Amino acid sequence: MMNKYILILLSSVFIASCSQIILKISSTKEYGSKIKEYLNWRVILGYTMLVISTILTILAFKGLDYKNGPIIESLGYVFVIILSRLILKEKITIKKIIGNTLILFGIMIFYI
Repeated sequence: MMNKYILILLSSVFIASCSQIILKISSTKEYGSKIKEYLNWRVILGYTMLVISTILTILAFKGLDYKNGPIIESLGYVFVIILSRLILKEKITIKKIIGNTLILFGIMIFYI
């Protein structure tokens, strides 16, 4: 059975990944002023999601060993590459695959 704290941390990582996509979308838009560039609904939503993600991470670590956190959090790289493909229509290049694989491999070596 999956530990509820693992689910909380997975949710946190997914929310953070979604917020990165929203902030990227916001950065590609043109705004009439600097205020509108930083105070629009996408930016506010993106940063709100990051705060929620941080709170969920803190809650998750109440019931997880700290050594398990990096393994679950490294899934954020995978989530971002998939969400970038689905939402932003970005190509998944061989460099991205190699980079993500190296990151995940490094986390696995760290864990051992």
